Amino acid sequence: MGLRKILTDKEPSLHKVCRPVEKFDWRLHKLLDDMRDTLLDSGGVGLAAPQIGILRRVVVVDTGDGILELVNPTLVETDGEQIGAEGCLSVPGRYGIVKRPYYAKVRAQDRFGDWYEAEGEELIARCFCHELDHLDGILYTQVMERFLTEEELSD
Repeated sequence: MGLRKILTDKEPSLHKVCRPVEKFDWRLHKLLDDMRDTLLDSGGVGLAAPQIGILRRVVVVDTGDGILELVNPTLVETDGEQIGAEGCLSVPGRYGIVKRPYYAKVRAQDRFGDWYEAEGEELIARCFCHELDHLDGILYTQVMERFLTEEELSD
């Protein structure tokens, strides 16, 4: 099991744009395996490579039916709107109100370089958008309306 340390929002590398993956080799497979283990251990829904200090365009998402690996993902379609609470493993203990699409479709490569598309609504759409923002150096705190108060969190 390869657990990696999750960086917090004070880390400058979280605010940098990630480079595309060009080599689909054992190093990428190890990174994806470690990201999966780290995500499952954290109890989160998604994890982007920059959150563990790797400036590559790699994301893992827990869809509820397993871990989805997104390499070089791009958002190809969105629809609708949802406004709700959002948190981040890199901003522990804080939650904010964020507007995201209700539906999102991404195009990505798998660990072997083969292209595919994945789509989802509600939490999955929110997660896709949140994690792809990480790849461009954007944290949810930069796009949120406001933080939730202690009172709101306790309700």
